[in-house]
Amino acid sequence: MHQVAVLALDGVIAFDLATPIEVFSRTLDEQGEQLYAVTVAGPSRTASAGPIDISVREGLDGIMGADTVIVPGRVEGSPPLDAATIAALRAAAERGARIASICVGALDLAATGLLDGLRATTHWRAAGLLADRHPEVEVTPAALFVDNGRVLTSAGASAGIDLCLHLVARDHGGAVAADAARAAVMPLTRDGDQAQFVRDDTLGGTGIEATLRWIEQHAHEPITVDDIARHATVSTRTLHRRFSEETGMSPSAWVVRARVRRAQQLLETTDRPVDRVAAESGLGSAANLRKHFAAVVGTTPTRYRTALTARHR
Repeated sequence: MHQVAVLALDGVIAFDLATPIEVFSRTLDEQGEQLYAVTVAGPSRTASAGPIDISVREGLDGIMGADTVIVPGRVEGSPPLDAATIAALRAAAERGARIASICVGALDLAATGLLDGLRATTHWRAAGLLADRHPEVEVTPAALFVDNGRVLTSAGASAGIDLCLHLVARDHGGAVAADAARAAVMPLTRDGDQAQFVRDDTLGGTGIEATLRWIEQHAHEPITVDDIARHATVSTRTLHRRFSEETGMSPSAWVVRARVRRAQQLLETTDRPVDRVAAESGLGSAANLRKHFAAVVGTTPTRYRTALTARHR
């Protein structure tokens, strides 16, 4: 069984701590058996979380035995990550464990050096702080989560749920992840990225937030990169640069993901056939929809719809 260890340190944000416990402990296979064993680990037997104290089941050895380690965020003013915890996280990563942070947990994860040279995200209010403290990390403030393979980060609060469901989809496919999403009363994926919550000044006044919203509204139409550049009132070269800096992907790739999100919405809320969903989402043909849907969501449109509706029926 896949072992998940959630790190509990003084100052841990209770929501961030509870999110992976709830998602992974409620993820079941077709026979109703648990797919993950979840534990709480840390350097002390208790950890403060605001007005409450958290009982910590295992010491740092619990991290060493885990397949996945989750680093939740901590409140502002928490002490720096201690040397023993840094060593445990680095040793777990070297052993091959998957390490993921939730919200401002990216600041602690970056302190271990495990994010050096990688893309990362965090709560939009802390994106500038992460970039200032760790210039060797490529901060992507608009993303809800960033997957580098063995090291992942997520944005604030509910984006931790998105990240955990993404990990379930990676491990067991879209159908199991959709069932876990239903148990959490969450969509498997959400429309838009963190950019919809970010103030314009947080993105350096580039105007990309308005452009991202415009793409979401018009993705089902035959828009081109030139159309996007005209909306943003920049050259296509500048557009590509800004998209790379702010989202970590090209404008065309962002449009494809927006169209897939539109397809998911149609699959969730209508009984329209797949070819019509493809046309109305801007992906054109059913074959094109299946191709991009598999790449982004990790399953087929039909399986996605079936997983979301089977239990309701």
